[in-house]
Amino acid sequence: MTHSLPGVSLTDHVFTVPLDHSDPSRGLIEVFAREARDPRRAGEDLPWLVYLQGGPGGKSPRPTAGDGWLGYALRTHRVLLLDQRGTGRSSPVTAKSLPHPDGPELAAYLRHFRADAIVADAEHIRRALGVERWSTLGQSYGGFVTLTYLSNAPESLSACYVTGGLAGLHADADEVYRRTYRRVEDKLRRYFHRYPDDRARLEGLLAYLDQNDIRLPDGDRLTPHRFKMLGMELGTGSGAESLHWLLTEAWIGGELSDEFLHQVMAETSFAGNPLYAVLHEPIYSQGAPSNWAAARLAPDLPLTGEMIYPWMFEEIRALRPFRETAECLARMNWPALYDPARLAVNEVPVGAVVYYDDMYVDEGLSARTAREVANVTTWVTNEWEHDGLRVSGETVIRRVMGLIQAR
Repeated sequence: MTHSLPGVSLTDHVFTVPLDHSDPSRGLIEVFAREARDPRRAGEDLPWLVYLQGGPGGKSPRPTAGDGWLGYALRTHRVLLLDQRGTGRSSPVTAKSLPHPDGPELAAYLRHFRADAIVADAEHIRRALGVERWSTLGQSYGGFVTLTYLSNAPESLSACYVTGGLAGLHADADEVYRRTYRRVEDKLRRYFHRYPDDRARLEGLLAYLDQNDIRLPDGDRLTPHRFKMLGMELGTGSGAESLHWLLTEAWIGGELSDEFLHQVMAETSFAGNPLYAVLHEPIYSQGAPSNWAAARLAPDLPLTGEMIYPWMFEEIRALRPFRETAECLARMNWPALYDPARLAVNEVPVGAVVYYDDMYVDEGLSARTAREVANVTTWVTNEWEHDGLRVSGETVIRRVMGLIQAR
């Protein structure tokens, strides 16, 4: 199916791929991708650029127009917006569409939903479309997938662009969370310096939630630790302001407003992307289980960041159906996702923006990876936060693509 929006023509594709590419007899799933083209260049044989979404568990963007980073990319490429397996329209895994009962069987199924399987899906799609080589654009977790792609099938890649997603090649979940907790603490210091009155507002709200049984519109209890999840907002460009307005407008006549409760529910429910929580720590696990690293290493903070905790699978409606599965995955041994030896002699040009103050992907780990992977050119900046690709218009995409064009 093809349809047009302002500045972009969109064509839907559905591919049938093995659940386990090493053993196709284990069953098949569907993977959905949307091809985007500039309608003014519809007759041209432009090179392909595959967009790898952040996450894990995030579906690809749904364009409303050919603008922003997509509009810039469409000037030189046809873009494939890939719904990674389990997300969007790619055999989605949600609380209402579990392929197996909660527990070991579902954990064994989801074992095939990490970056290595996403790369194998991309390779299946590339061959199906008759493409010899293509480029990738990896946002956040999409950059992690890019490093796996460069490890497993570099011969299929002509160039790679990464925005805020150079993962540590050797860092396990413990090292990742030690570093990112320090970054959360830094973001909190800056936040309270900018909005000093919000410290008292936040302390009062957390005390109120601790002493009262406050229910969200879906029936879940709003506990202090669930509200603390909103600290994740501080890693985006406008997150401090969003949190500030939420705190300053939370109360009406001594009660928490309906608008406040709806907003908190929407931002902490995982209803649209449960795999983000279920598979979060496994993306850092190579050769050893994570054993709930974020929970084990958690300091006492008034707000948290991009961390997943066991209590979420008890208290959050959309995650309860994954409670036993998440426990199995936390104890599971995982194979390596990256090939450091192969990456050290990489010949595919890679352009990457590293956000100096990134709360989600530690700049120190990204800098180390940039040194360990051959043919990488970086732009290190504090002008943008982790969401720079989405909110900067054409600025970030032009700069990161220019890193390779200028070589």
